[in-house]
Amino acid sequence: MTIFKNWSGSMAFTPGEIVTPEGEEQVCDLVKKACKEGKKVRVVGAGHSSSPLVRTDDYLLSLEHFSGVEDPDLENHTATVVAGMTVKEAGKDLFRYGLAMHNTGDVDVQTLAGAIGTGTHGTGVELANLSTMLWGVKMVTGTGDIVELNKKNNEEDMKALQVSMGSCGIFLKMQLQLEPAYHLYRKEYCVSLKDCLDHFEDLKKNRNFDFYWYPRTDLCKIRIMNTQEEEMPRIPYGTLDLEKEGPGHEILPRSRHLKFDEMEYVLPKERAIDCFLEVRKEVKENFRREVAWRILVRTIKEDNAYLSPMSGRESVTISLHHNAGLSFWQYFKAIEPVFLKYGGRPHWGKKFTLKAQQLKDMYPNWAKFQQVRKKYDPENTFLTPYMHNLFISGQ
Repeated sequence: MTIFKNWSGSMAFTPGEIVTPEGEEQVCDLVKKACKEGKKVRVVGAGHSSSPLVRTDDYLLSLEHFSGVEDPDLENHTATVVAGMTVKEAGKDLFRYGLAMHNTGDVDVQTLAGAIGTGTHGTGVELANLSTMLWGVKMVTGTGDIVELNKKNNEEDMKALQVSMGSCGIFLKMQLQLEPAYHLYRKEYCVSLKDCLDHFEDLKKNRNFDFYWYPRTDLCKIRIMNTQEEEMPRIPYGTLDLEKEGPGHEILPRSRHLKFDEMEYVLPKERAIDCFLEVRKEVKENFRREVAWRILVRTIKEDNAYLSPMSGRESVTISLHHNAGLSFWQYFKAIEPVFLKYGGRPHWGKKFTLKAQQLKDMYPNWAKFQQVRKKYDPENTFLTPYMHNLFISGQ
């Protein structure tokens, strides 16, 4: 039996079978087979998620043979991306056609479908998470049928599908609303925490801005990106640490050789800095000796997807990191109540402890999402025990 391990190594399990179909009909056949057998199907991407979204004792489905960019439209800035591609692969292929995603996260090794399905994001007050690119989808439902829908003919269902963690269907192809390819200038500075927070509102005005706080030094690294060189601000209170430029898909992410586990919560922007300061206090008092990894703070534009953590509110995220292979739950569980105190919602693809009873109160459109999910997966073919706990248990 093959053991599956996620990127960080913190999750390992043995699925009943790993399936790698080469065509759409094979995906349909697998889902129909699972329905007859009373088994579950979960789609695995690149395995970057820290949460056990793909854990299953039944069928683990890989779309590694599904790749390519179709129907690039330079006038309307749209294209169709086949669902097995990583963020990095999609960025490179779209660039060949003069197109680009509006943003990416700090990491680009995830499958784009997985990044969309978990509400993965980059940073920037005018830049929403990656799921907002999803204009239309071709997918296999929980009964093994293929359906196609988009925001023009079914806007409400698309709000559910945008951030659905594979619980409504298996995406085969995704129609994306994109941008013309763009060039980015990037600078990183080492600054004091005081200077970072004193200038936070001005720093947010850049196209992309975030900061790392280092627990053991109490210093920060601020990262700034803009499309024009003359838009890059002067930071007289900081020491320049890095400077580079290039196509957006190359400049937005950074290579990550060290692996980590992560918890991230999404806060309403007006409460985020107070939350960060309380997190900092907790870390300095209780975890400074054990935690060497920095804490990342990012800004994200609101959206209207039913289960997007940024739904209905301008947001700031705070991410905890801990070295892969080390015990992380004591640290994460100590900080999680602070996030909740300030109205935080968890990132679906990272560590958290909440279940359906707590989660449903965070999302005004929770019931609407469940109606759409049940419509496309009436037998809960895509709901493993973990997914059942997220969406059903406690309701």
